Amino acid sequence: MKNIPLLKSNRILMLIICVVLVLTTDNQLFAQEYKIKTIVIDAGHGGKDGSTRGAYSTEKEVALKTALRLGKAIEENMKVVKVIYTRSTDVFIPLYERIAIANNAKADLFISIHCNDMPVVSSRYISSYVRNKKGKKVPVYKTRYAKSTSTRGVETFVSGSGRLDEQDDVIKRENASMFLEDNYKENYQGFDANDPESAIILSLMKNTFRTQSLKLAKLVQDEYVKVGRVNRGVQEKSLAVLARAGMPAILTEIGFISNAGEEDYMNSEAGQTEITNCLLKAIQAYKNSVEI
Repeated sequence: MKNIPLLKSNRILMLIICVVLVLTTDNQLFAQEYKIKTIVIDAGHGGKDGSTRGAYSTEKEVALKTALRLGKAIEENMKVVKVIYTRSTDVFIPLYERIAIANNAKADLFISIHCNDMPVVSSRYISSYVRNKKGKKVPVYKTRYAKSTSTRGVETFVSGSGRLDEQDDVIKRENASMFLEDNYKENYQGFDANDPESAIILSLMKNTFRTQSLKLAKLVQDEYVKVGRVNRGVQEKSLAVLARAGMPAILTEIGFISNAGEEDYMNSEAGQTEITNCLLKAIQAYKNSVEI
């Protein structure tokens, strides 16, 4: 026994808390007195973290516009619910601070709003031919860089298992925000994916609200489908912004900003209204289901 390393006291406490949460959350959510009282809405990116863009708009602008609109809709239609924003202007908020806002407010739901994008891919092609010193005709190669502009649709994510540095386009893009933080190594070292203790804690925290997060995510996707959006499904990913959530939490990609049609849709009055209504109806359906 003496050769087994001891967990630090604060990690033991965290493990105990997580285990208790896992055992009690389902019962709490369906207890008669449980109510959705506070919702935190997170507009993705912002400030210096805002390079993803379409032909004329940026993800951070569209996300903020949608977040503020959704918050107003909740306040108007769900009078008993308090809305908190992680940002209401074009500022940079570190990922760990976004979820900390929700945890500190003891929020009942966390909803992060983003726009999707396709990665830039390269292709080599023959641009012309020249003759070498021997007079033989040889090709001249160039590289073309482009991204798919036809991909479209909506998808919603919940916190899943796996490493935060998985080689996945969505994960890399959304988690890239952490590297803009001055002390990102310190901010996230407590949840080092290579540390067995951290892996246990992170896994327990994810599993605590996994069922509820999946339920909300599915309701969101169902509403998108009802209005004719292309359904890319619900997925579980290791997204840093959701990793420490102490409540059901989702990240929803409301459309591809790299697709001209969807960029127009997300920036239009009709599109904004439809997206907001989809999210509002999903939240209302979730609230009704857990408060019965």
